[in-house]
Amino acid sequence: MQKKGMDELNRKTISEFHSADKFPLIIVLDNVRSMHNVGSVFRTADAFLAKGIWLCGFTPKPPHRDIHKTALGATETVQWEYMQSCLQAVESLNAEGYETWAVEQATGSLPLSAFGDASERKIAVIFGNEVEGVQSDVLSLCKGCIEIPQLGMKHSLNVSVAAGIVLWELVRSQMNNVPSR
Repeated sequence: MQKKGMDELNRKTISEFHSADKFPLIIVLDNVRSMHNVGSVFRTADAFLAKGIWLCGFTPKPPHRDIHKTALGATETVQWEYMQSCLQAVESLNAEGYETWAVEQATGSLPLSAFGDASERKIAVIFGNEVEGVQSDVLSLCKGCIEIPQLGMKHSLNVSVAAGIVLWELVRSQMNNVPSR
């Protein structure tokens, strides 16, 4: 086994990324404090060809060196919007035909493994503040909550780690049904 060189990774140029078909997946960050978490989510959204990111509330937005440090250029590829209120963002996404799902530990939440095939569905996933999670008024507008099962002593994951797990699972469920991108 030999590690692949940079020329073997088939990375897209910025223009190729912009013109590539994206998965109909929007990531919403609700009052996420850490610029490093925001940058990491940008990078993950780029890796999985997500349609975009919506930054809400006091979530930091590009350009900022601390976001760019973690994003490694993904703020130049991934489309993003800012909305002052996550509540307004979810209302808007619902009106655009997105299924909005909060990633939250809540009564009646759906384990991520039971979410099912995300093909042919426009999905928005909301990730909340590192301490408070997704706001209760936002939860009330969502179709439901997705929960990442956790088996250890801790009951939470870093928001950027949670985003990576959820995005991979949603994109993985669609990869077999989509022609090569």
